[in-house]
Amino acid sequence: MSESAQTLIVIGASSAIAQAFINQAIKEQCQQVPLNIISISRQPALTLAERPANIVHHHFSCDYQQASIIRCVADMNPIVGKVTKIIICNGILHSGAATGHSGHTGQPSLMPEKRIEDINSDALQQLFYANSIVPMLWLSALTPLLSQANHNVATEKCVIGILSARVGSISDNRLGGWYGYRASKAALNMLIKTTAVEYARRLKRVKLIAFHPGTTDTPLSKPFQANVPAGKLFTPEFVASQLYNIMSNIEPNGEASYLDWQGKEISW
Repeated sequence: MSESAQTLIVIGASSAIAQAFINQAIKEQCQQVPLNIISISRQPALTLAERPANIVHHHFSCDYQQASIIRCVADMNPIVGKVTKIIICNGILHSGAATGHSGHTGQPSLMPEKRIEDINSDALQQLFYANSIVPMLWLSALTPLLSQANHNVATEKCVIGILSARVGSISDNRLGGWYGYRASKAALNMLIKTTAVEYARRLKRVKLIAFHPGTTDTPLSKPFQANVPAGKLFTPEFVASQLYNIMSNIEPNGEASYLDWQGKEISW
């Protein structure tokens, strides 16, 4: 891959939104511009759909523990090129919809709490690890790589989209419930904002987005789709297209953005 190649890093690449995002990137990529796609998931291999010759794919397996994340970033270091987009899709809402949990066995069944008596310490730890800690471990491990990959390109932006949720908004919480999921996404949002403050000093051309995809037709939302209003259950392809366009058009400004699938700002 040439030095002019753009690099897309997709973390949690087995998820439906991540897969659709990769396909969107392949569709959008100019035939003349080389693209390096790096995918990371628990799976030992990930096969992409048919792609043009100017697109190269590398896949890395990771169990989302800190040592594995650090090792994964070290392994991808020689091939990154210019990193222009990163999406982090790790998260969990209920049992069976994990893309980035700790991987421990014997964990209790996990469903959003309807009342405060439903709170369980093991469930909270699962939610915070997958939804808050794992994305932050990735940002921590990727920071030196981003500095190295982009230090000679003052005008080249890198946009990092991290899947959050509107229910992580503290000021927008009017319904209550879902204690662990709400709190873990609120914690993620704070971690993203705090990272953006540091990046404003160290990586001025990196833009962080906490992204609310809306209710998307994936295993994560499956138990709750019956209550979704007509027209508000989105396909992964639609969400990926919206996120790709937002990331392509937004400019770094030294601050994190909390945006929904329409590109509209959400109150932190």
